[in-house]
Amino acid sequence: MPSNQPAARAFVRRLTAAAGTLALSAALLTTTAPAASSAPAVATVAKKTTNPVTPGNFKGYGFDQCLAPTQQKMDAWLNHSPYLAVGIYISGDSRACRSQPNLTPRWVSTQLSKGWRLLPIALGPQASCQERFPRYKDDFTINPTPGKGGRYPKARTQGAREAEKNAADAEALGLRHGSTLWYDLEGFTLTNKHCRESALAFVSAWVNRIHQLGYVSGMYSGASSGIKMVDDARVERPGKFKLPKNIWIARWDGKANTSTDYIRNDGWRPGGRMKQYLGGHDERYGNVTINIDTNFLDLGKGNHPGTERRCNGIRTSFTSYPAIKPGTTYKGRVQALQCALKEQGHYPWRMHGKYNKRTQKAVAAWQRAHGLRTSTTFSQSHWVRLHSHGARPVLKVGSASNAVRRLQRALVAAGVSKDVATGVYDQKTKKAVKAYQKRRKMTRNGNAHPVVWRYLASGVR
Repeated sequence: MPSNQPAARAFVRRLTAAAGTLALSAALLTTTAPAASSAPAVATVAKKTTNPVTPGNFKGYGFDQCLAPTQQKMDAWLNHSPYLAVGIYISGDSRACRSQPNLTPRWVSTQLSKGWRLLPIALGPQASCQERFPRYKDDFTINPTPGKGGRYPKARTQGAREAEKNAADAEALGLRHGSTLWYDLEGFTLTNKHCRESALAFVSAWVNRIHQLGYVSGMYSGASSGIKMVDDARVERPGKFKLPKNIWIARWDGKANTSTDYIRNDGWRPGGRMKQYLGGHDERYGNVTINIDTNFLDLGKGNHPGTERRCNGIRTSFTSYPAIKPGTTYKGRVQALQCALKEQGHYPWRMHGKYNKRTQKAVAAWQRAHGLRTSTTFSQSHWVRLHSHGARPVLKVGSASNAVRRLQRALVAAGVSKDVATGVYDQKTKKAVKAYQKRRKMTRNGNAHPVVWRYLASGVR
């Protein structure tokens, strides 16, 4: 078991005392599927954390590996790989990587603060007809006994208890409520009735309990087994089972999408699917090799940067940023300049779009603050430096934020893009970054990493 098991046991004792045996029994017996966004029915003692919900809204690429990588490997891959999401095995007696020396609350908070989207995975009891399980002497498979009325009560009890364990382990690592926990149900023989029905009962109880404990439910399984099982239940027996909010499809077809012929097209769309489209293989980035599975995610609302409102709505994004000189008539660009200078503490006046003496004075103050020679001309190099001012997070396909908008404006000023800033790091942005990297003789991976930011912040075109 992971090193946080004592905390998990303490959490379960507190939860059981608070909820009571009657509430637990009712949760196990209910058969009406709740709305995906329903509030938790039972409160938990949640640890206070400033960590963001993960993965949240995201559309892009991810990888998973049994053992959580070291910080050095994570940093190398953040800068150089195409991936922004990572699957980590946090819980479950049946996981191969029970020992996780790198997986600590600090590791979790560090990755989240750097921009990684975490996919916490639990691998507990498996289907009774899965030949590779139980893996150890002290783990269990799902009980296939149908019981009275064929409701598989023992499997349901197992599912609810496993959810409590998984939630406790998630909380101990600082994973915030509202994050998605993924249950890994390895592929099994779908035609074996008691194996299938007990697995479905287990999943239903697990989903119900995970929602009560404040997390979002997700399930990983083979497209032709577990995923088909829940999709068939969705269509053929609607409302009979609690189904996962999100699905993670294992289908190694090499296609970076969320499609598979094994289930209907309308299920878990939009925003409820991810697909593992390549199985175990080595990839190398930043001189670091990791054996991974590769995934494509389309979760929540996708990549949304939110609304940017600067200087009471003044437009600051254009397809070009020409040099500004006395007598210029670029009113919109001058307003954008005045806005940025105001934000950086150099221009306290009205943003009227005229490049007058006051604006030139503010430009000179900005130039002095950056150690530059003062001039009445605000050059294209100045624009590059101005737009890249601020935090410098690693950005890549899947990123969406005001930082992406700053990057996109800086790339336009640098002359490698003619696209108006959207705040979404798409393939156009990646192409512009690669063009900039080529100019500066860097490795062209299309990621805005610290070296890219350093050049931009220095005004290099």
